[in-house]
Amino acid sequence: MLLTERQRICEDVTAWTHELGSDRSAMLPILQLIQAKYREVSPYSMQVVADQLGIHPVEVYSVVTFFAFLREGTHGKFVIRLCRTITCDMAGKDRIAQQLRNDLGIDFGQTTPDGQFSLEWTSCMGMCDQGPALLVNDQVFTRVTSDMVHDIVEACRRSFGPLAFHSREVKTEVDQ
Repeated sequence: MLLTERQRICEDVTAWTHELGSDRSAMLPILQLIQAKYREVSPYSMQVVADQLGIHPVEVYSVVTFFAFLREGTHGKFVIRLCRTITCDMAGKDRIAQQLRNDLGIDFGQTTPDGQFSLEWTSCMGMCDQGPALLVNDQVFTRVTSDMVHDIVEACRRSFGPLAFHSREVKTEVDQ
């Protein structure tokens, strides 16, 4: 039997609720799982989470819109986030931002037409002594250079999944 996406969301949220619990403390992990699997947290999935947890949908919406790592709209297979704090700025963030724009052909807040990459700003990642810092999905890159940006993007393009590449494929300053 073929399942619609809505049916899959319902089944997944039900399973995650049984696994993680049905109180408010399970909301964020469930939303993160939805984001990882469906590449967005849709209004429908927010309603399903609210129903499963017995809370008002506006509470779920508030969490989704508060956390920068959750998105209501779709995003690319690879979400590249560049730290925009002053320490990364002083370490050369602007050069990295321009290289990302050049390599991807998009600006921050956009997704490539093929749906592979989204480019976003992020707040401090706690790597202030190793800036500029870049996050690709869940992988952190520090002391990023323009050459590294190109290598990181190419490693993503060669991979078969959002977490299929490893930082070892990209030479860091320590390796050089």
